[in-house]
Amino acid sequence: MVSTLLEVLVSTLLVFGGFFALVGSWGLTRMPSLMTRLHGPTKVTTLGVGSCLIASVIFFPAFKGAWSAHELLITLFLFLTAPISANMIAKAHLHRQGRGIDPNPMDDIAAGLPETGVGSGWATFEGEDSEKLDLNR
Repeated sequence: MVSTLLEVLVSTLLVFGGFFALVGSWGLTRMPSLMTRLHGPTKVTTLGVGSCLIASVIFFPAFKGAWSAHELLITLFLFLTAPISANMIAKAHLHRQGRGIDPNPMDDIAAGLPETGVGSGWATFEGEDSEKLDLNR
């Protein structure tokens, strides 16, 4: 009874993970701009791969009798690094957006970003040298 329940749990996690990995990969290829394409690999695919790794964490101790922390560490690393890398890619994209790179018509920023500087609300552009930053060159 317990092994059947564990088999169903592992199978469900694998199917769940495969589905989300597929949807995330599809979103990565089908979204119109870089900022929308970030959602596929950083949110959905991370959930899918994490689900497959959790299934592996459950499977090996339950059926093979060997426990390993590798899958758990990979899952932890994945869930920590995906949002950080997405944030860095988004910041780099925002800094280069004023040069006409990859505008998304749905964002209403095809003509460029709003004014930057102290008090403008764009935290990535605020600082001591914000007056020196010229995005329209």
